[in-house]
Formats: sequence, C-alpha cells, structure tokens
Amino acid sequence: MPLVRSKEILLAALEQRFAVGAFNANNMEQVQAIVEVAQEERAPVIVQVSQGAIRYAGLEFAAGMVKIAADLVDVPVVLHLDHGSSFEQNIRCLRAGFTSLMFDGSELPYEENVAITKRVCEIAHAVGIPVEAELGRVLQFAPGVTEEEVKRAMTDPEQAGEFVARTGADSLAVAVGSVHAMRERRARLDIERIAAIRRRANLPLVLHGSSGVKEEDLKEAIQSGICKINVATYLNQAFTRGLKDGLAKHPDEVDPRKFLAISREYVKEAVREKIRLFGSAGRAGVGGGLRPGSARHPGTQLEKDESKE
Repeated sequence: MPLVRSKEILLAALEQRFAVGAFNANNMEQVQAIVEVAQEERAPVIVQVSQGAIRYAGLEFAAGMVKIAADLVDVPVVLHLDHGSSFEQNIRCLRAGFTSLMFDGSELPYEENVAITKRVCEIAHAVGIPVEAELGRVLQFAPGVTEEEVKRAMTDPEQAGEFVARTGADSLAVAVGSVHAMRERRARLDIERIAAIRRRANLPLVLHGSSGVKEEDLKEAIQSGICKINVATYLNQAFTRGLKDGLAKHPDEVDPRKFLAISREYVKEAVREKIRLFGSAGRAGVGGGLRPGSARHPGTQLEKDESKE
C-alpha cells in the first residue's frame, strides 16, 4: 500500500498503550527486513532514514527503496526523517515524499529550537505531514559519559508543555535516560519524568537510543506515554553479525549476496523481537492509515472547519 503518515498511528498507540517500532535502515537489505517482518507480524511500522543514510545512499534512492517496499505489502508503512538537523533538510525530505519529518534542535538554544521547529511544522502541516521535535538531549554513548551528565540533559516537563504549545509539534522526542549507540542494555529510564511530560505536553512521546535500555523499562515507558521507539544500533549489530557469520561459514565465497542474505535474516529476527516487545504485532489496522493528500487529512478545509465547531 502507499506510504502513510505517522500521526494517526501514534495517537492510536497512545490510546491503546503500545509503541510503534521506528527502525533505521541504511541499505536495501535492512529496508526489506523491516517491512517484511511488519507484514508477517501485521504491525504498523516506521522506516527511518537518517542524515547519515542520506549521505550514504542519496536522498532519492533511500526514499525510493522504502516506497517500493511499502507498495509490496498491505500494512501501514511510514517514511520518516530521523534527526533532521536543519529546516532545509526537512523541506528536501518533504519534497522527496517523506510522510513524517523530524527537526532536531536539541543542541540549539531553546528559543532557536522553538523558532525553527515552529517553521517546519507550519510548512509540513500545510500539506498534511506531521513533525516530530526534540527537547532535552539524548547523549551519544562514549567512554566516560556519566549518569549525572545524562540527568542534566533530560527533558524538563514544564518546558515540554510550553514547547509543544508554541511549536505545534505532533510528537516529541524526550531525553529520559537513554543514550544513543549503546551496545549493552544497561540504561535505566526515568519513568516518572515520562509520565510528567506526558501530562504536560499531551501528545505522543518518542524514545531515542532504545538499543541500550532494559526491556522492563521499555514496557513501563510504553504504559507511561512512549508511543514511538527508535531502534538503530540493535539492527546494525544484527546486520554485521550476519556478515561475520556468513564470512566465517563460507570463507571462499565471492558472491556478496550469500552474506547479505544472512544479514537480512538476522535483521528480520531483531525487528520481530522489538515489534513483539513493543506490543505492535497485530495492530496493522490502527489509526486509519491516512495518506498525505487524502480527504480527511488535517490541513484540508473540511477538517479545519470541523475543528472550529
């Protein structure tokens, strides 16, 4: 089916207390693995393209692979920009057919983050595309990163409420204890902070850096308002493990497809594990699957008029 946008799916996830897996894809095999498992598990799925993936594959090629994969299945697939670092990058992705955007202004001064996020939202909303914003900072894993540093970078609940009201963001990535690129599950989440942000911001919350978070914390976070969980490092670990195992089993093989097929299967099992953990298996029918430009999209005159009643 054609790509759908993220907003309705995440609102349904918030209401029904599950999370949608948002999986980063860097090549064809990862795209195939993510979408094939979503079909097998009857789950809505968000395929994320990062700035690094755009540099590696090119914007049109990266987007094109996801569009083709989505056309081959009948479950909702969202094409999302992960950590868009500029207004211009968001607009390029909007033109390329992305059905969900993200502006990450978490490293900017607060007022600058507000201003650019609001600008991205205004333009994206004009054509019915939702926007994820970020407040607080999810740190990048590095030796020496301390718990105190992670705590200081966390999202302030009161500020989150103000930020959402001023920007019009559709979902909010929050810093609540996770760390990007962790290879072991030892990060603990501040569940009370998640609940407090949820009360004040009143919109779907997004967790970045989930690969290093303990499973029990993820389950609690979902019950407290996390509706979208990003997974990147965990899939890359599975992919490279498949390559290593393939090379070890077939040291004289020169056809790369032999190794890449193994990597794809390893990624599929990693995606399947997360979809089941997040509670999104069997939820393919949630959210209505609205497509950009459809008659009931926010941004159409009909819904604008209805919202005034």
